[in-house]
Amino acid sequence: MKSIPRLADDDHPLVRETAERLAGGEESPGWRLEKLFYYVRDGIRFGFPMGGDLVKASDTIRLRMGQCNTKGALFLALCRASGIPGRMHFSLIRKEIQRGLFTGIGYLLMPSLISHSWLEVKIEGKWRRLDSYINDEAFFTAAKLVLKEKGWDTGYSISCANGRCSADFHIDDERFVQMDAVVADQGVWKDPSDYYRTEAYRNRPGYIKLLLYRLMIKKVNNRVELLRSTSRVGCNHGTAA
Repeated sequence: MKSIPRLADDDHPLVRETAERLAGGEESPGWRLEKLFYYVRDGIRFGFPMGGDLVKASDTIRLRMGQCNTKGALFLALCRASGIPGRMHFSLIRKEIQRGLFTGIGYLLMPSLISHSWLEVKIEGKWRRLDSYINDEAFFTAAKLVLKEKGWDTGYSISCANGRCSADFHIDDERFVQMDAVVADQGVWKDPSDYYRTEAYRNRPGYIKLLLYRLMIKKVNNRVELLRSTSRVGCNHGTAA
């Protein structure tokens, strides 16, 4: 995995242009962060790219789709391009977080713990944690209803064991969408690629694993899209790339 390029490519022209368009007119770092948050949440719909975790921020803008690790890399790059200090915090999370999206043999073959991340940003001299950008609003709303119907506290990319899961922008009153399923801290990293090169990384895409992932991922994304289509929530904050 030593050949992995820097993934939060904040110096890429597309990343810089996007950051300027979204937040270039905002003087307050907090307001810039909020503008970027709603773009990453809704302008980049939740889904699983063919490249797994190894997708550059600039490519996620083009794909307009991502999951926790790829949307996090994009958010990190946009923050840095906007002058907001940021870093990735990696962890291990229970595979139940994807229950209902991955099913059958695909879910059974998934390791019990998978590598997961959230973004940390420095605002007013304090590091703040964010993960509620992972699921776009329409998908989150529909998935939360299904979770309630099934009587689960974790699944469909949501973990709500404490009843405070949210897909909204929270800085001072922290609320999260997946944090309740996190079981092990693996520290902060300047770029996702730094973590992916280590032995701590659990989602390592060997040839067979990557082939199986690519064979099943279209069906998984179809489940995501079908669920999203049942939501009547209007995503007013999202900004198309």
